[in-house]
Amino acid sequence: MILTDTHTHLYSEQFKDDIDVVINNCIDNGIERLFLPNIDSSSINGMMELAKNYPNNCFPMMGLHPTSVKENYKEELALIEEWLSKRQLCAVGEIGIDLYWDKTHLKEQQNAFRYQIELAKKHNLPFVIHCRDSFDEIFEILDEMNDDKMRGIFHCFTGDLEQANHIINYGGFKLGIGGVVTFKNSGLDKTVEQIDLMHLVLETDSPYLAPTPFRGKRNESTYIYNIAEKVADIYNLPIEEVAKLTTDNSKEVFGF
Repeated sequence: MILTDTHTHLYSEQFKDDIDVVINNCIDNGIERLFLPNIDSSSINGMMELAKNYPNNCFPMMGLHPTSVKENYKEELALIEEWLSKRQLCAVGEIGIDLYWDKTHLKEQQNAFRYQIELAKKHNLPFVIHCRDSFDEIFEILDEMNDDKMRGIFHCFTGDLEQANHIINYGGFKLGIGGVVTFKNSGLDKTVEQIDLMHLVLETDSPYLAPTPFRGKRNESTYIYNIAEKVADIYNLPIEEVAKLTTDNSKEVFGF
């Protein structure tokens, strides 16, 4: 059984003391594909070092996270573009709009999001979307830019069925399902059960959003098993089938 974590920040400072143990534990447990979203210029070196040390397991993206979009965002975007031009990467990400923490730079976030979608299209790459308190703003831009080059993942999907169908109707996106689906009162399980499994991929967002029974602790990519177990329960399927189908879905997005 092979599981895929489509979104994990294993280069985070929270793993500095035991990252090799964490990754080898993943590999030993069949979690062989680990996709690394970038945050900003400060996270690139650590992410690339991890990809260098585990080239068959850790696959880096390149993007500017919306909460890192500040006054200097154009300089950050220039660096993102430089990396996309000089190295093969699996996606542009994570990108999007976040209005949970701060609405000050909404216009800059919108500009950065549009620009990075264009970069993804230019390099024929999928893009991974961070969408927090911003479905309407995200959909406005995607509706405007939608074409047959647009594909990717809505990371940490926690929306309702109407929002899920809006995403699915673009034709090229999967919904990233993480630890929230295991939370008792999230209601996400009720939405997921109404969506065909062909539209889902699994993710941890390590070190954040650890699933039950690890909620409140450091999340790890090995906990993708607990997420897969919950999804298997929702669909009344063997976990092996969920692992295969969601891994196949990830291959459809990332191209390998």
